[in-house]
Amino acid sequence: MDHSTKARITVDKSFVKSKIDDRLYGSFIEHLGRAVYHGIYEPTNQAADADGFRQDVISLVRDLNIPIIRYPGGNFVSNFFWEDSVGPERKARLDLAWRTRESNEFGLQEFSRWTKKVNAEIMMAVNLGTRGLSDALNLLEYCNLDEGTYYSELRKSHGQTEPYNIKTWCLGNEMDGAWQVGHRKAAEYGHLAAETGKAMKLMDDHIELAACGSSFEKMPTFPEWEATVLDEAYDYVDYISMHQYYGNLENDTADYFALTQDMENFIHTVIATCDYIKAKKRSQKWMNISFDEWNVWFHSSEADDDTMKNHPWQTAPHLLEDIYTFEDAIMVGLMLITLLKHADRIKVACLAQLVNVIAPIMTENDGGIWKQTIYYPFLHASLYGRGVVLETPVMTGKHDTIKHADVTDIEAVTVYHEEKEEVTIFAVNRNTDSDITLEADLRSFAGYQVADYIAMEQDDMKAVNTISAEHVTPIHKKEYEFEEGVFRANLKKCSWNVIRFQKNR
Repeated sequence: MDHSTKARITVDKSFVKSKIDDRLYGSFIEHLGRAVYHGIYEPTNQAADADGFRQDVISLVRDLNIPIIRYPGGNFVSNFFWEDSVGPERKARLDLAWRTRESNEFGLQEFSRWTKKVNAEIMMAVNLGTRGLSDALNLLEYCNLDEGTYYSELRKSHGQTEPYNIKTWCLGNEMDGAWQVGHRKAAEYGHLAAETGKAMKLMDDHIELAACGSSFEKMPTFPEWEATVLDEAYDYVDYISMHQYYGNLENDTADYFALTQDMENFIHTVIATCDYIKAKKRSQKWMNISFDEWNVWFHSSEADDDTMKNHPWQTAPHLLEDIYTFEDAIMVGLMLITLLKHADRIKVACLAQLVNVIAPIMTENDGGIWKQTIYYPFLHASLYGRGVVLETPVMTGKHDTIKHADVTDIEAVTVYHEEKEEVTIFAVNRNTDSDITLEADLRSFAGYQVADYIAMEQDDMKAVNTISAEHVTPIHKKEYEFEEGVFRANLKKCSWNVIRFQKNR
C-alpha cells in the first residue's frame, strides 16, 4: 500500500503520444429492444419529425457530437437480411438473437437519413453468420457503387440517387461466441473474413474493414482467436475488434473502479498479438483496434432473460434497459481515459449503445426523454477530447482492492488541441476513502489560463437520474489555484474531473 493524498502531473506540449481519431467517440444502434422503435424512431410521438424520427433524441445525440454509429448489430446482424429493410416492400422476420419480431419498417434507408440529421457516418456490419461473402458484396454494391449494376440501380429505384459511400465495415459480430447465430471456429472465421475482405476491397478499395476479435477478455479462446484470425486475414483488414462491458457485480465500489486494470491488460494483449502476427508476416502494416462495443452493462439481465425465454417474439420490448448510477458514470469516465491513453492504436470506439438499450439517453414510449448519469462523461470527452494525447504520467498513490493490487488513486489523461489552443485534463479520483490534491504543471503552455473546471461528485454511489429528476449532473467548480503555470485542486473521492485550459486571447 502506497497511499498519498497528493498526485502530480507534468504536461508538456513536446511529448505527443498520438493524434486522436474522432471516431473514438462513436456509438452504436442495434435492432434490439427499444433502441430503434420508440428510441430514435417513433412516428406517433409528438416530438417526431416528418420522417418519424424523434427530434428530442436527435437534439441530445447532436450535442454528443458523435462522428460514427455502428449499425445494425450486434448479435442482430448475424441473421439480418438487408434486402428486407430497403425499398417500398418490407418483410417482417423473427430476430433469433434477441427472440423478437422485426418489422423492418426502419432499415438502412431510414438509418442513413437519421445519421445525416445527427451529423454522423455509418459503420455498417455485414452478416457472416447465416449469410456470407456474396451477400456482403451485394450490400456493398447497393451502398457504395454509383450506377450501372443491379444493386446500385436497385438503390436508385428506391429513391437514393447518390451512393451511401460507407467507409467503415464490420465483418460480422462476435463470431467466437456460441450464442451467435452462425458461430464459427477461429480458422473458419479467419478464412471467411479474409476472403470477404479481399473481395470487398476489390469492389471498393476506399473502405476499411474490422475483423471480429474475442467477444470479451474472459473468452476461453482469447487471445488464440485473434492470432488465428489475423494469421488468415491480416492483409485484408484494417482493424481487429474489441468488446468489453463491466459491472459492479459484487457491489464493491472500490474493486469496480479497479476493473480498468483488466481493460488495460486486455488492450495490451491484443496489441501484442497483432504485433506478433505483423512480425510473423514481415508486414509493414500496423493493425489497429476498433473497440466497437464498450460500456457498463449488468443491471437488467434477469428481466431480459425472462422476456426472451418466456415472452418471445414481441416487437420492440424493453430489453437491456440498465438504469445507471453515479458510480457507473465514474466507471464510464475511467473507460474513456483508458481508450484515450491508447489512442495510438485504438482508432474507432463505439459506446454501446446510444438510446434506451444500455444507453446514455432514455425515452418513454410516446413520452419524454432524459439523460442518464453516463451521458455526461461521454459528452465531456467527446467535446473536449479532440486533438492529440500528450504523454503525461501521473505520480499518484496506490491502493489495493479485494481482487486488484496497486490500483492508482488518480487516473488521468491530457489532450491538446493545438488549433483551438486548448488543453484538457480528464481525471478520476477512484479512491473511495480519500480526497486527493492534484497538482498539474503546465508551464510549457505559457499564457494559458483555466477556462473551466467541470466535476461530477456525489456521496450516494447509487444515485440515478429519472425523467422527473436529475440527481447526478456536472458542476462548475471555482475551488482551485493556478499560479505561475501550476494548477492545484482538491479532487473529491469518487469523482470525475474535467479541467480545461485556454490560451489568453
